Amino acid sequence: MAVIVAGLFVIEIVDAATRYRLDRHGIVPRSVDGLTGILWAPLLHTDFAHLIANVIPGAVLGFLLLMSGRFLVVTAIVWVISGLGVWLTAPPQSVTVGASGVIFGWLTYLLVRGIFNRDVWQVLIGLVILVVYGGVLWGVLPSAGSVSWQGHLFGAAGGVLAAWTLAGNDRRGRLPRDGRPQNEGGPRSLST
Repeated sequence: MAVIVAGLFVIEIVDAATRYRLDRHGIVPRSVDGLTGILWAPLLHTDFAHLIANVIPGAVLGFLLLMSGRFLVVTAIVWVISGLGVWLTAPPQSVTVGASGVIFGWLTYLLVRGIFNRDVWQVLIGLVILVVYGGVLWGVLPSAGSVSWQGHLFGAAGGVLAAWTLAGNDRRGRLPRDGRPQNEGGPRSLST
């Protein structure tokens, strides 16, 4: 996460040095050219205050996600779902930048993965995360101003989708090769 955070600060320094010209590469809704913004928008921020507001929860949630071993695939799912959602629903003539859609996706993934995985420890971790960061979930509701609630909403949906998609793989990983649950305490059949 330290490398990612450092990279975001380097990008913001370059952006500031170019008078924030990089921000025009964000998501421009319903424009073919604006589709490339899906790739770049989470790396760009309107200013250092915007970056810091995203980096603080992002570093914590990203670290927890890294520990889950699913960082790349969850991030990819959330990044695309959030970006496409913004591209489809953001106000015309707007340009959306910022990592908050990805961060909302990380948050919802960590909140619900235990439910889909049927894992008590993951549910408990999700509850702790809910207590600490749950208040930011209000950001998925439409609001006035320059905050992209669309990015938050679709990022959160992407996190839930990632948890649901990956849950089957996680559950299958806990089953023996024949796909049947083990009879704990009883004899096990062996296959050759």
